[in-house]
Formats: sequence, C-alpha cells, structure tokens
Amino acid sequence: MTTDFKDTSSAGNQSARASRQKTEKYDVVVCGGGLAGFCAAVASARQGARTCLVQDRPVFGGNSSSEVRVTPHGAAAFHVYAKETGIISELLIEERARNHETVFENGWTNSVWDMTMYDMAQRTENLTFYLNTTILDVRMANARKIASVVGYVANAELELELLADVFIDCTGDGIVADRAGCEWRMGSEGRAEFDEPHAPLEASGDVMGNSIHFKTKDMGYPAPFTAPDWAAKLDNPDFFYKQGRNPNDVRGGYWWIEIGVPWHTIYENEDIRHELTRYVLGVWDWIKNKDPKTKELAANHAIDWIGQVPGKRESRRIMGHYLMTEHDPLNKTVFEDEIAYGGWFLDLHTPGGLLAPTSEHASAEGYNETSSYMVKSYCGPYGVPLRSTIAKDVDNLLMAGRNISVTHAALGTVRVMGTTAIVGQAVGTAAAVALRKGLALADVPSEAIRDVQQTLLRDGCFLLNTTNEDELDLARSAQVIASSQAACYGGEVRADLLAAGQLGPQDDALNQRKGQWIAISEGVLNRVSVCLTNRSGSPQTVKATILPVDHIWDYRTEEQPLLATTELQVMPGDYQWIDWEVQLSERDGLKAGIYIRLDLHANPHLVWHCADGIVPGQTCAYEMGQGKMRRDWNGPTRSFRVEPSQNAYPPEHVINGVTRPYRFTNLWRSDPRESLPQWLELSWEELKLIRQIEISFPGSLLWEYRGYAPFYRDPQCPKDYRIEAFVGGAWKQLLEIRGNYQRHCRHALEQPVHTDKLRVVIDATNGDQSAAIYEIRCYS
Repeated sequence: MTTDFKDTSSAGNQSARASRQKTEKYDVVVCGGGLAGFCAAVASARQGARTCLVQDRPVFGGNSSSEVRVTPHGAAAFHVYAKETGIISELLIEERARNHETVFENGWTNSVWDMTMYDMAQRTENLTFYLNTTILDVRMANARKIASVVGYVANAELELELLADVFIDCTGDGIVADRAGCEWRMGSEGRAEFDEPHAPLEASGDVMGNSIHFKTKDMGYPAPFTAPDWAAKLDNPDFFYKQGRNPNDVRGGYWWIEIGVPWHTIYENEDIRHELTRYVLGVWDWIKNKDPKTKELAANHAIDWIGQVPGKRESRRIMGHYLMTEHDPLNKTVFEDEIAYGGWFLDLHTPGGLLAPTSEHASAEGYNETSSYMVKSYCGPYGVPLRSTIAKDVDNLLMAGRNISVTHAALGTVRVMGTTAIVGQAVGTAAAVALRKGLALADVPSEAIRDVQQTLLRDGCFLLNTTNEDELDLARSAQVIASSQAACYGGEVRADLLAAGQLGPQDDALNQRKGQWIAISEGVLNRVSVCLTNRSGSPQTVKATILPVDHIWDYRTEEQPLLATTELQVMPGDYQWIDWEVQLSERDGLKAGIYIRLDLHANPHLVWHCADGIVPGQTCAYEMGQGKMRRDWNGPTRSFRVEPSQNAYPPEHVINGVTRPYRFTNLWRSDPRESLPQWLELSWEELKLIRQIEISFPGSLLWEYRGYAPFYRDPQCPKDYRIEAFVGGAWKQLLEIRGNYQRHCRHALEQPVHTDKLRVVIDATNGDQSAAIYEIRCYS
C-alpha cells in the first residue's frame, strides 16, 4: 500500500471549509462490506494481494449485521450436507462458539457477530479496511478501465481516493459499475426473453422489496404498548393469516415486513425506511393489542429494537460475460468455470410486499412443501460460473453479491447470503490469481480457472464438479491406514421409544414416497430392513424399491433404473423390523463405492421410523411431486439395517479429494466401539519434506446456520489432537492442539520435517464417540 495525504484547510481562516484528502494504492479494492464483499476481501488478502475493503456502515456484514439482522441462509436450508464452507464457515462456526444468543429467523443478530467479522478483518494480513466510508465517484483511466474510486469517510471530513489494479463491486446496488458506465438491468424480464417459468408475462420495473426487522424482550411482567398516531392501522386478520403474513414468533421478525414498488429501492430508500417503520409499529400493535391468537403470548413482551437500515433484496444487476437465467439452477447447468454453488429455492417475493394482495408465494400458500409453486421452485445444488461475476464493459471490474449477472428470476435463488459469501470468496481469489499470473480478468475463466478452483478447494470451499488435483499436495501420493474404521450397519430407533411402544416426536405417516440413501462399499447387499409401525387393524403392504443414485442430492423418482422392487407385508403393531432379502451384487448392477436409495412408497397407515441420531453421510428425503424429492427435516436418517455391513468410512477417503458427503460418504471415521485416542497415518515410499499440514474435519455441514445452538461446538469435530512424524526410528510430536472446534485447520510447522510417515492422533472430540476426518493435505 502507498499513501499520499494532504490537508488543504486554511489555517488563516477558521471558517474556511476544511478538505482533507488521502490517496492510497492497492492491488485490489473491494467496495461493500457485506458477506460477499467481506469474503472477497479476506480471500484476496490471504492470496497475497494488497487489499482494501471499503464499507459504508460502521460494521461489516451487510444484511446479516446487527444493524439489519437477517439470518444468513443458503443451500443447507433445502439440501442436507450442503452448508457453505470456506471463509463464511469459519465465521459462522466461530460466532456460534462465542455467542450466547439463540438464533431465530429474523431480528436475532447482536454485536458478537459484528465483532467476529471485525476480529477476522483485524487478523488478516495484507488487508486494510475503511468503515463508515461511502463511494461517491469512480475515476476512469480510459473507457474500459477504472483508475480509482473516491469515497467520503463520515464524521472525518476525509475524501479518500483508492487506486488499484482490480476493483470488486460488492455494494449491492452496483454503484461502482454504474459510475464506471457498465450496462445493468433492474426489474423483471418478460417471459418471452428467456422463456423462464417464473418470469412474468410482460417485462416491468418490478423488483423485490426492502425489509426492516424488530426484536422484542420478555419482561416477565405485563408490558403495554400504544402505537403512535402515524403508525399503520392494521385491523384485518386476513391481511396476516390469509395473505402469507403469519406473526408466528412474538420474539420479533419478520421478513414479510417488506416494501418496494411503487417506491424505487435505490433512489427512494428513505421513503421506504419510513413506511417500513410505520408498518413495524402497526404490526406490533396488531400482535400486542388486537390479535386474539397472539395477545396473550405477547402480553409480557416489549419492543427492544427496531432496525432503521432496510435490508435490500434487489436493485441493479450488472451485466457480465454470462447471464445466468433460472434455467441454470433448475437444470443444474455444469459450468467449466464453476466457482461456487447455490441451493436456495427460486424465492421471488411479490412486488410491493405489504402493499401487495399477498406476501411471497410460498408463504401465501402456507409453506406447503408439495404445492405446485414449491415443486417448480425447488432447485439445486447448482453451480455459479465465474463469467457472471466479470463485468463485460470494464476490464478490471468484478462483482459479487446480489448485483452479479443474473436475471430477476435467477436472482430469487442466487441472492441469499450463504451463496453470495462463497461467490465473494471465489471472486476475491480470482482477482488475486489474475494479478499473480498477469492475466486480464476476462481470460481467467479460460486460462486460469483450474488455479482458481484448486485454490478454493484448498481454502476449504466445495465445488460440485471439481476435486482436489493439487500436484503440490504430498498426501495424494500417500498410503493411508488407521487405528480402526467404522462400519455402517444401519440406523437403529430410539431404545426408550421401542420399549414403550410410542411413536417418536419426528415420526410421521407414510403419506408420500420416502427414500433413504445407503452407502454401498463392496457391491454386495444381501438384506435390507426397515422399522415400521402399522397403525391400522389389518395387514398392510407397501411397495419398496432400490435404485442407484448419482449423489445425495439426486432426487429423481422417475426415469431411474431399478435394482430391485418388492411388496413388503406389515402386520398390525408397532416398531416391526421388516426384512427384505434383496441378494444384490455387481452382476445385478450394484456397484461398489456408490449410493443407492431405498424408497418406500405411500401408505398412510404406516410409519417409517426415524433413526436414533445421525448416521454420517446417510440421509433421507420425501417425494414432493413432479418426479422429484426434497430433504426430509424429520430425519436426517430413517431407520434401516443392511447385511452385510458396509465399510462406508475407510481411511483412504482422506485423500480422495472431496470434503463432504456427495457421491459417497468421503469420510474416515473410527470404530465407535473403540475408545479414543484413535489415529490416521500417511506413509510414503521415500522421505518427504513437510512444512504445512491442512485438515478438514467433520461438523457444521448438516443444517443451515440457524440450526445451531448458542456456544455450539459440533460433536463430530475433533477437540484435542496431535500431529506426529516418524523420525529417526521413533514417533516425534510436531504439534498439539487443544480446544478446537473449527472444521478447516491449517498448521505451518515451526521447523520442516523429513519423514516417510505422518500421523494425526485424535485424543478427544466435542462429543462424538468416533474420531473422523474428511481430508488431510501436506505441503513442502
């Protein structure tokens, strides 16, 4: 970084306008400090680029910050094991471990989250940041290149000019791209343009609206509330209960306190803020004083906080080298330049929000998960291409966040913060790679995409169509053994419920087809069993099928070849293990190292019981309609038994290049019957010089962020572990870690070691009986 500072105030005239100006030069300047911009800046700096992050608010986090308080959503809300990893995962794991606050959907965020991000920014080398700094202007070197951006630091009377080789626009509104002359879109494309199922018939300026949230506090005694005269007057229960605005949590919220059109979400943001404030007070007046369903529940609650920074869903979308349409997420388009993934549904809010006849479509339908709208809107996981983040009209500009190159319909899924965060990390990484290689940004997708993708994987991210192929990773050539390994026998039901003959709290009737993914290790399956209850007074039959699936997110129920099918007979009674002698082997098309899915078809008289806890990598789903399934929140595992048991967690998984369940379990897991410590060992035929060891542990993948409790540390994640090397005929301890809860851990050795054997010894987990690792990497 270079800095030029001058003060042009007049010392002889105290009334003269002071004008302080400062100029600084960086490799990369990131404008906008929401989750996309924050992850972009940290990624760029970690890759060695001198980076400056500019944020117009006093805290990082954008819509997720304590100023707005929107829960970061992502793919894991709809897909098991789909939680975003990388920088965003580091942050969210750290926040849950530190924070006393229980997460609920909106209004939850406190300053612990702000400080978690601030702490990371402070500790990141090569990163400078400016808060309270608004971008006012863009200065061009020529028609296609930005020379600098100009910002104004609030309360400092400071004009800041930032020069850089690459700029990243994460402002949400696309301020930098707009000032630089880029083409952008705003509003809704008509259906004829791209034939998108969610597009309106005619194009318009309609966009999704802005929201503010509020939070209440239980006082423990009656807390009266009187709305001011200027608050919205809401007296019709249909406005809430028949139009998709259910006040279902008196602690606060709600995302549906939303207004956009007829106001402009950029130019008339202050008008929207005022209208939203009126409606917050009117909504609370309804809950507290008028609604017979909520008055008693809210009697002791008082408003504790009302946001005054509207959270924005949509404004400018900057045109890049590729325009994603909704066909891409719906059809899971495979991109050669894939740099991130999404999995939220196509969530397009009704233009006008509170002023519209109904709220967002899914909410207006009562969140019916099998409605025609939800079926056509369910998508992913799908890839996001780098080309959609590279501005087509300016050569040194990238974008990340809700302003990337997508249609209005595609934005419905791409816009959520979990997705924008990993897109941000990818964009920051791409910027650094381009600078390091001396490439134009437009050439990175064709000439350096492998470097970007492999860097992202090494930094803890996940990609749908890329595995670890890093030639520098010494672990890839190692032989791997372990002290023990777990076998998968299936998922048992809770013993207390079984003994009492009671239905479990998550058990529900087999009203639609349900499926259980089972990892097959050896290509042999002789018997599969399920635990069922027949609640009728007569014998019942249920159709059962077994089919191969490509991965754990292969939800297809049609056009799939069957490996086996039968009718299971179930007598009246509770908790019956029903056996199916399938006798499948490779000659029947059963392969080793794949998932199969066991489906039971609908019979509402039957209950297929949930398993007692999680069987790692073995998940379940139910049919939602139109030939596809969706994740089953009642799981994540249904009861099943397999014979023979499957060796689903072998040690060699730690070098197979995938760090979560996907096409197989991809996890080494020790035998839970063996006590800790347990170890995993890498060995080579010749000595290797090792300076750095990187490990991906299990944990914090199964649920989305709000599924984790205060002070949470995932039980599967190793807490205490050691790394040892075989040196001079004996094992030598290289380092010891105590109290870990992070998933992705990097260890630079104080002294490099020459060895032909390396061992990770796990002494304790955060609660699980088994030691477990997804990946180990070693570098010289």
